Amino acid sequence: MQSDKKIAVLIDADNVSDKYIKYIFDEISNHGTPTYKRIYGDWTKPQLGSWKTVLLNYSITPIQQYSYTTGKNATDAALIIDAMDILYSNHVDGFCIVSSDSDFTKLAARLREAGMYVIGMGEKKTPSPFIAACEKFKYLEVLAAIPIISDKPHTGDRLEKQDAPKEGIANIEKLIEAIKIIIPESSDEEGWAFLGDVGKRLNKRYPDFDTRNYGHSKLTPLISSLKQFEIQPRKTSNPHITHYFIKNK
Repeated sequence: MQSDKKIAVLIDADNVSDKYIKYIFDEISNHGTPTYKRIYGDWTKPQLGSWKTVLLNYSITPIQQYSYTTGKNATDAALIIDAMDILYSNHVDGFCIVSSDSDFTKLAARLREAGMYVIGMGEKKTPSPFIAACEKFKYLEVLAAIPIISDKPHTGDRLEKQDAPKEGIANIEKLIEAIKIIIPESSDEEGWAFLGDVGKRLNKRYPDFDTRNYGHSKLTPLISSLKQFEIQPRKTSNPHITHYFIKNK
């Protein structure tokens, strides 16, 4: 969908585990092409030793940042300075900031003010201000989760039971209420709204909205599982493409 975007990937090693790296770059490939690939940390610390093989396999450039003062996060400062340098180089269309740290909230907001496409990635502990500052936000636990419900539309399957809820800013109740409001805003005279438009509006309202947060890989089966809406498939001139419309019950 946005595969032509050049994206600078900046990773905070102090706040991200190397076990997520495959899922990070798999997800980035859905949004664009990673050009800059940098990771920040104090590489003299033994706890970052597990990153060595990962950096080689994914051709990520490690940026050494010593902890000059106790209690001050020099890694954050180095990442922010590099991000601004890259911004002014005019070589990228967007940024992916990988961290669970709220210190990058202002950076994400500033990059978006400059017209950049900003994706955030972090764990569920990520503070909501950083999530809200990004155009899109992806939870690393969700990206790394293997089991997802079969996405056959209209099967009425229930959401997958998980040890901890992964909905994010919009839990199921908030999601349903938001959809109920969005439908009349974009519907025709009979109350039917194009599901694609509903999905776009949900993404604008909730940067961390992702159907995978709720156990589904597509929007149609997620909506079907909520039992609150009517779904109508409509054939197009292309026999391989079906459009789905949604209506409040």
